[in-house]
Amino acid sequence: MVQCRVLKRSAPGLERPPYPGELGQRIYDEVSQEAWRQWLDQLSVLMNDHHLNTADPESQNDIEAMMRAFLFEGRPPVIKPAGGKK
Repeated sequence: MVQCRVLKRSAPGLERPPYPGELGQRIYDEVSQEAWRQWLDQLSVLMNDHHLNTADPESQNDIEAMMRAFLFEGRPPVIKPAGGKK
């Protein structure tokens, strides 16, 4: 059980860190299974709608920033427009 940052309640935790390094450990310690599934659903939509490629370093940075915002800051994941366009 973890005190989930997303759900703001105690819930079953993940079986292992779902992401490498320090961030993965933080997710494991602070995010529930349910919240992680919510993130994966959001990620799927974002990848399809914005044609993100996990092999592209820029896309990886965008994905990680959106994941942090969703899981730890309570913000919806948003893609910033390229070149300052809105």
